[in-house]
Amino acid sequence: MCRLFALTSKDPVSPMEAINALNVMKEGHDGSGVGLLLKDLGGPFEEMKEAPILSGIFTEEGIRRLDLFMMNQGFMTKYKVSIKVPKTKMFGIPRRGLYLIRAYEYPETWDGLAKEEIEERLMDTRLKIREMGEENRDMIVFSFWPDTIMIKELGDPMDVAHYLGLDRKDLKARIIMAQGRQNTNYAINLYACHPFFIKGFSTMTNGENTAFIPIKNFLLSREYPGYTGYQSDSEVFAHILHYTMETLGLGIDAYKHVITPLQENDLKQHPDVAFLTHLKRSCRQLIIDGPNCVIGTLPDNTLFMAQDRKKLRPGVVGGRPGLFAFSSEVCGLDAIIPDRDKSFDIQPMHLDTAIVSPDRQEVKICRQTEPLNLPL
Repeated sequence: MCRLFALTSKDPVSPMEAINALNVMKEGHDGSGVGLLLKDLGGPFEEMKEAPILSGIFTEEGIRRLDLFMMNQGFMTKYKVSIKVPKTKMFGIPRRGLYLIRAYEYPETWDGLAKEEIEERLMDTRLKIREMGEENRDMIVFSFWPDTIMIKELGDPMDVAHYLGLDRKDLKARIIMAQGRQNTNYAINLYACHPFFIKGFSTMTNGENTAFIPIKNFLLSREYPGYTGYQSDSEVFAHILHYTMETLGLGIDAYKHVITPLQENDLKQHPDVAFLTHLKRSCRQLIIDGPNCVIGTLPDNTLFMAQDRKKLRPGVVGGRPGLFAFSSEVCGLDAIIPDRDKSFDIQPMHLDTAIVSPDRQEVKICRQTEPLNLPL
């Protein structure tokens, strides 16, 4: 199993908070990798919320090719954080080039474009850089999106954090998602490391999705450029989330109805039985086969946790107004928010989606037996 930790805070915090939680839960991951998502950024990125930020790892030649490509596209560097690795190699962590976090000014030719068109172009740019990097093995890109930073590396999470100096003042965020990886089914590949990201939607998962192939084939059949990659069976969770909310136009309350629809007896008693029956039939190939615990974030900075029907992967949510955390284990929650009222901790069950909205005032439970907020 892997271990997951996510927090949402009214004040920006260091990613070391999440790394420390993973370290407490160390028996649950083998130290083969760590992935970090930072959103709703603080520090120097606070004043450039709309600027797209590129996150990735580049060789010297990769940087030269990136710069030429971005200049040809009309992007100009606005701010950058370059993480240069120490000269002394650390055991278990590959020696790489430059870990780059760079904010850009939009091309002038994009002025006046609709928000939806800009978002499509940002995704297409990321996919093109990834394709270029795979050709020459000189660029790895994790995200290219406003107010978002992603860092991934092989090795023990705490070792990686010290190696890259992630306690620096210019890396703080109000939303942090972190996964301590356990390598099970696939070769160790940074693109297989959670969290996964597409157009503001991100998920990470503890579990195994044995329905991966039919789900992947369904998503690929949509012929949407962003549905690609799939070095991990868990990447489909982010794409299903995007498909549910962006393509189908549904809310987060419908996400579990897509991945874990109600059984027939429960479905017949639901107030939205006709709609959910149609949804279940039309999206049947997106039904997961766990066990899985999914933690995700939405473009509006909502954080959520959901379980599948098997409920065989742990997950707990707790905190206080202004600071909440989602954790694979209670000990991870205790390490970061020890002064919370533990009687309010929630362990979402198989019908539940635990949600903390951007105001960070409370944990709300959305149950699949409740009426849906359907679009008019």
